[in-house]
Amino acid sequence: MMPDSPDGLSEPNAGTEQEIREPKMYRVILHNDDYTTMDFVIEVLISVFHKPAADATRIMIDVHNKGKGICGIYTYDIAATRVVRVHQLARKREFPLKCSLEEV
Repeated sequence: MMPDSPDGLSEPNAGTEQEIREPKMYRVILHNDDYTTMDFVIEVLISVFHKPAADATRIMIDVHNKGKGICGIYTYDIAATRVVRVHQLARKREFPLKCSLEEV
């Protein structure tokens, strides 16, 4: 039986504590290859990840020099959608650009 409130109506979750957790976050990563152009990587960073040109250039340099670059950190649904979008754009332009996500 549920406890009653002062007005005589029962409260649905009275007496139980619910833990509210933040959603898991995922890092979206672009990986270097020998064929995708630097200009296309910048284009993807601007159009898919909404990065300003200076940030897009910096991330592209990381991809080129370090082998990968972090595009952003998002909830799973957003991260997965952006990975799919990058792959669609790359396929359309015949580039083998790889994009992945990993839990933070």
